Amino acid sequence: MDIRISADAVVSGDSSFVIFDAHFRERSVQCSIARATLLQYVWAPSGASDAQLLKSFFDGRKRIEAIVCRKLLATQGEAVGLSMSDFAR
Repeated sequence: MDIRISADAVVSGDSSFVIFDAHFRERSVQCSIARATLLQYVWAPSGASDAQLLKSFFDGRKRIEAIVCRKLLATQGEAVGLSMSDFAR
């Protein structure tokens, strides 16, 4: 599938999520991934700063894109939130 994560991801105000847009089938979908998920499955360092969290997010971008794609195909949702259960499969 042709999916692309936007380069303008941001950390939420409370640092509990990274928020980003995924471009899929000529539409843009707002997405988020929980900080705990990045720590557990994308190898962000414990106690990561916002900059470190974003670096880990972009380092794991291909894996994140694949999971977002799978969720969009299954739900056709307008927004996608990624949690640990999505990566545990």
